[in-house]
Amino acid sequence: MKLTKEEKGILDSVEGGEWQRIPNFSREVKRFQEAAQATLRKDKRVNIRMTERDLVHFQKKAIDEGLPYQTLISSVLHKYINGRLVEKAS
Repeated sequence: MKLTKEEKGILDSVEGGEWQRIPNFSREVKRFQEAAQATLRKDKRVNIRMTERDLVHFQKKAIDEGLPYQTLISSVLHKYINGRLVEKAS
């Protein structure tokens, strides 16, 4: 497997014994797994209307990103409401 310089540095660090397991590792793993599952859970359905042109653009972008277009739309909306989607200066 070919590693980047950064990945090689991390691997060397791990193999060199520089890493230590955090206290309560099992509890922390469970906590993060639950958070990930809650984040990924889609429990509401929404229907929206948009122009065919916008939908086609979403679909093409989703293909480029390698994910379903509905997931891309959901991600864009999520980023927007959390202030992580910013408009480019023109």
